Amino acid sequence: MTTPWSLTIDCARPAVVAEFWAFALGYVTPPPPAGFASWEDWFRSHDVPEAEWGDGAYLVDPAGVGPKLSFLRVPESKAVKNRLHIDVQAGGGRQVPRAERWPRVTAAVDRLVAAGATVEVVADLDGEPDHVVMCDPEGNEFCVL
Repeated sequence: MTTPWSLTIDCARPAVVAEFWAFALGYVTPPPPAGFASWEDWFRSHDVPEAEWGDGAYLVDPAGVGPKLSFLRVPESKAVKNRLHIDVQAGGGRQVPRAERWPRVTAAVDRLVAAGATVEVVADLDGEPDHVVMCDPEGNEFCVL
C-alpha cells in the first residue's frame, strides 16, 4: 500500500509561483470543498484571518494522477541549491530517440522562459544535449528533460 503525498514549495509569492507551475505542468487550482461557494467562504468558516489568505496557493493534477502541490509563503529568501527538484519530462524520456526528444525539450524550455523561468545550464550526455536546468520565477531549480 502506498502513502499519498504532496510537494510543498516555500516561496515569497505563492500565487505567482503557483501560476507558473500551473502553466508548466497543466495543473489547476482545486475547487473549494463541498458546501462552499469559494475558498474565501471556506477560510471564513474556519476562522482563517483575512491577512493570511494569500499565504498559500494550491494546485492539483486535473486528471487526479500526479501529486498535489502547495506553495507557502516564508519570510526567508532562497539561499542555496535545492536538494529536491521537479523534473519536467517534456521530451518523453531517454527511450525516445534524441533527434525526436531534444526538439520537444527545447520547445518546452522556450515556453517556460516566456512564462518567467530562466535557463541555468544545458547539460549534456556523451557530448550531446540531454536536459536543461532551469529556475522558476523565484529561483527554485528544476530540470526539463
